[in-house]
Amino acid sequence: MGKLTNRARAKADYLWFIGSREWPVFVSALGVLLGLVTLVPSAVGIVLSVIALVLGVLTLTRDVRMLRGRWAAWEFATIAAPFPHADVPPPASYPEARYLELPGRGTALVSDAIDRALWTQRFPVEVAPDPYRLPAELKATAPYVLPLRAHGRLLFNGKVVGMRGEPLPSVGHGAPIRLQRTRFFDAQCSNELATLRIARRDTDEVFDLRRQMMVDTAGRLHTLAESRLADIVGVSTVAVTTDGWVLVVLQSNRNSASQSLLAPSGSGSLEPRDLDGDDLHDVVRAGMERELCEETGLRRDEIVRTTITGFARWMDRGAKPEFFGLTELSVTRQDLLVRRPNRSEREFTAATRFVEVDLAAYGRELAGGADLPSLPALLTDSGSVPLLLALRAAARWTVGAPREEDRVRP
Repeated sequence: MGKLTNRARAKADYLWFIGSREWPVFVSALGVLLGLVTLVPSAVGIVLSVIALVLGVLTLTRDVRMLRGRWAAWEFATIAAPFPHADVPPPASYPEARYLELPGRGTALVSDAIDRALWTQRFPVEVAPDPYRLPAELKATAPYVLPLRAHGRLLFNGKVVGMRGEPLPSVGHGAPIRLQRTRFFDAQCSNELATLRIARRDTDEVFDLRRQMMVDTAGRLHTLAESRLADIVGVSTVAVTTDGWVLVVLQSNRNSASQSLLAPSGSGSLEPRDLDGDDLHDVVRAGMERELCEETGLRRDEIVRTTITGFARWMDRGAKPEFFGLTELSVTRQDLLVRRPNRSEREFTAATRFVEVDLAAYGRELAGGADLPSLPALLTDSGSVPLLLALRAAARWTVGAPREEDRVRP
C-alpha cells in the first residue's frame, strides 16, 4: 500500500468515524446539495427548489453553529505528570505485582509470577460473541478526542482484539480468558485518554480517565476483566540473529505511539486474523510473528521459534495489556541488512538497527535486584516502553527459564 493510499485510507476512516456521530450536519449538507441539483426550468419548480434550498441553507447553518458550539465546549489538556502509581494499588488478584517506572518514558505494571506462569502454563481463550462498544461517557467525547489523537499521525480504524481477563497463575488450565473484537479508534477514544485532562467550559466539570474509569471504588486498578476500556492487546518480540545481534526498529513520526523511538523487532496489536486457535500462546505468538515479518521483511521460514516471555500493563495507555516474546532466527545480521518492511509498513518504519545485547548478563543483573539492566546508551536513550520491557522479559527468561520438559512449547 503506497503512501497516498495509506493517507487516503486513514482520512476515510477518520471522516467515517466522525460522520457517524455528527450525521445531522451531513444530512443538512445533502439537503442543500439536492436543492441545487433539482432546480428545473419551470416557474413552479424554480420557486419550490429555491424554497427548499433556502430552508436547507438555514438548517445547515444552524447545525454547523451547534456543531462548533459542541466542539468548543470541551477543553483538552495533556497530562505531563507520570501515572500516579503510588496512589493506585495493583489489583489484589495479581501476585507479586509492582509498578516499574521507566524514566522519561512511562510506567508499567509487571508481575514476575505472571511471567513465570506464562513460561510453564497454557491459558485457554475464547472470543466474545459481541464486539466492544464505547461506554456512553466515552462516546460523548469521541468526536472531539479523535482529531487530537489523529493530528500528525497516520491512524487507521483497523480491526483489533481487546482482552477481558488476565493470565494469572491460578487461571491456567481453568476458565478461558475472554478476547473481544474491537476497532483501533475505540482505543484512541478510551485507553488513550489516560494522558488527557478533559473539561467542559460551561460547567467546569472535569473528566479524568485515570480516576474515573481505571480504578474501582477502593482505588485499586481495575483488572482487565473489570475494565470498560477497549484494552487492545499489544504484542512485541525481540528477534536475535544466529550471530547474536538483536534487531530493533526505528519508528517514524507517523506512528500512534512511541513516535521516533526504537521499538522491538516486531511490535503492534493483536488482530482478528491471529485468532487461529483456542490457546493464548498460539494467538499471541501468531500476532508477534506477523508483526515481525511485516516490519522487517523477514520470511516465516527464517523464524526458528518464538517464546512468550512476559506480560505487563502499560499504565500511560490506560493500563492496556502487553505481551512480550523472544524470537530466535535462522539468519545472520548480514542476511538482513538489505531487507525492507512490507509496503504497508514503510510509512511507520523509518529504519532498522542491530544492537549487541548480552541477554544472559542482563538477566543476572535483574536476578540480582536491578529494576532494569544496564543496556547500551542507544537503547536507554531512545528505547520505547515496549522495547525496554521486551528486553527485560527476554533477559529474565534467558537466566530463569524452566527445564525443557516444563516449558510451554509452540
